[in-house]
Amino acid sequence: MHNVFKELPQNEILKTALIAWFLAQSIKGVFYFFKEKRVNFRRFVGAGGMPSSHSALVASLTTAVGLRLGWDHALTAVTIIFAIIVMYDAAGVRHAASRQAMTLNKIIDELFEEGEFHQERLKELLGHTPVEVIAGALLGIVMAVILL
Repeated sequence: MHNVFKELPQNEILKTALIAWFLAQSIKGVFYFFKEKRVNFRRFVGAGGMPSSHSALVASLTTAVGLRLGWDHALTAVTIIFAIIVMYDAAGVRHAASRQAMTLNKIIDELFEEGEFHQERLKELLGHTPVEVIAGALLGIVMAVILL
């Protein structure tokens, strides 16, 4: 029987994808610091922002699988489709939800500014712009090429 706790840390493809994700999250935190002149630890772990860590993760995963197993391998095809779905969701559905949250928060601010209404603000930074997704994907590809 395989020992998952012994073998999983040795998985270079997994490590490559996680490093790409971690680097993208770190870059978001640094960008926030330079823009706002203060540290916000939520930017190091939260969704949204430049670059897309979701895109970095799946692009790195796909590139690593393609480099290791070959570009004609069935698993490479699966990771490509998976990456497309994740990046489409990040730039499409989740970005639209972010814009809706901003609009609803503005309505709450304007309509209930002086009343007793206490509505929890919605999380506005959920999705990514296409540029953030592309930047994350490029970061992931580069990390996979460098690390493998």
